[in-house]
Amino acid sequence: MKTMNEEVFSKENVFGKGQSNTAYAQYFIGESFLNPLTSAGSPAVGLANVTFEPGCRNNWHIHHADKGGGQILICTAGEGWYQEEGKEVVSLVPGTVITIPANVKHWHGAKADSWFSHIAMDVPGENAQNEWCEPVTDEEYAKLG
Repeated sequence: MKTMNEEVFSKENVFGKGQSNTAYAQYFIGESFLNPLTSAGSPAVGLANVTFEPGCRNNWHIHHADKGGGQILICTAGEGWYQEEGKEVVSLVPGTVITIPANVKHWHGAKADSWFSHIAMDVPGENAQNEWCEPVTDEEYAKLG
């Protein structure tokens, strides 16, 4: 369900908004928030609830790995977008699960008229690392509706 009202959204966002995502702010247009659900390095799978204010999206990026790796997104509140390079954009609503293979360029974020949260799960892999690429331009984003 789309919502611009942060108070209403916070009631739907069962994993909590978390703190301002300052460590990765340079890779986002708009403000995002991060609520780690597991501790880094323990267990082997990192989980975090990522919340995007309306219109916020991350840059194109790639989760590289020689074997295994990638990312899984589990949408929990609000509405957002996901897109892989060269493919049509996908509308994200609570309950949507996106499996992103390693080495696939993609981006994700909130719709312009809704707060949005998803749980991001890093899939373990050999020589796994993220590559942050160019921003999703305002022109590209505006075409999404």
